[in-house]
Amino acid sequence: MTARTLSRGASVDSSDPLLERILIDNISKGTQSSERNLESHQLNGMLDQVSSPVKREVASRSSFSMKSWNNNVEIDVESEKLEKDREKPVRSKRVVTIQHRSLLAGLAYCVSSCSMILVNKYVLSSYHFNAGISLMLYQNFVAVVVVSTLSFLGVITTEPLTWRLIKVWLPVNVIFVGMLITSMFSLKCINVAMVTVLKNVTNVIIAVGDMYLFNKHHDNRVWAALFLMIISAISGGLTDLSFHAIGYTWQFINCFLTASYSLTLRRVMDTAKHVTNSGELNEFSMVLLNNTLSLPLGMLLVFVFNEVNYLSTTPLLRLPTFWLVTTLSGFLGLAISFASMWFLHQTGATTYSLVGSLNKIPLSVAGILIFKVPTSLENSASIFFGLLAGVLFATAKIRERSQS
Repeated sequence: MTARTLSRGASVDSSDPLLERILIDNISKGTQSSERNLESHQLNGMLDQVSSPVKREVASRSSFSMKSWNNNVEIDVESEKLEKDREKPVRSKRVVTIQHRSLLAGLAYCVSSCSMILVNKYVLSSYHFNAGISLMLYQNFVAVVVVSTLSFLGVITTEPLTWRLIKVWLPVNVIFVGMLITSMFSLKCINVAMVTVLKNVTNVIIAVGDMYLFNKHHDNRVWAALFLMIISAISGGLTDLSFHAIGYTWQFINCFLTASYSLTLRRVMDTAKHVTNSGELNEFSMVLLNNTLSLPLGMLLVFVFNEVNYLSTTPLLRLPTFWLVTTLSGFLGLAISFASMWFLHQTGATTYSLVGSLNKIPLSVAGILIFKVPTSLENSASIFFGLLAGVLFATAKIRERSQS
């Protein structure tokens, strides 16, 4: 509306100066001719008499155009104020909508991540299921089916699995499979609270790897938080009433593999982008790639660890409730990937890392209460101390990113 009003005002004002310049030229020419000829002077007087009302008309027209332009400007200012007043509730609604989406995404991420660990613990401990590799294999199979279906329906886009892409991604996929399997083995023997505390050792390994592999120096606050994580892991293990040496061994191997996966994934992602058709590799493609490549490797490990004989004799495979729970764990594993991507897109890496650290607190409490883990005051203090160290580590990393 403002642009249209100004264009109309400009068209009116531009004609008045042009008319005035023509009349002034005619008057000056008449004045010069009056000195030479009386008749031309009389004619000049007639032109003055004629031009004066014309000039008055021009002045009146210009003043009228200025008034109309001022009126139009005032109307435009008022209309802009009205438009701004109308936009205020629209903007507030947008802000509320964004906040609701961020809150919903964060809630989905927390619920899915906590539920995944608790359901896996329930399958392995409560059902006494002794085939962790087979459970991982079935969960990855569910993920492949769901992602492939969504890609076929056009809901998401994924890169085709070419041989060049598989060769680049296969080494990091081996680490990925080892990370999942060792997580299953450790979760079967250790309670959920201690698993969350011992997982902090992964941050220590990643920090050291960043320093030696990528020449990245960390803040003193980061190293202080990492030191607190080590102290909490040691004190938690010493005061753990249900200490299991084999479970702790599997968990430390899991920390090493998880850190290795995180450190090598950066380079592999950059290399894999150059061998894709689109030149990009989104999160959905990585989920499909990891889970698809894990199927043949998982089937090989099922035979190596002799889980086939156990699966052929266990009565659990004939229970519908067992299949329901294991299928639910497969959907939850995929839900973590989608929810984490959604939450990261709605907020950012800073909020994502902080919520991930805070999420371990209710997970540890739920694990102790649901599975009735025997604990002591010293062990509870060590667990709380380790969870607090995780929060301090997240805040220290946030400050480090902001300063850099």
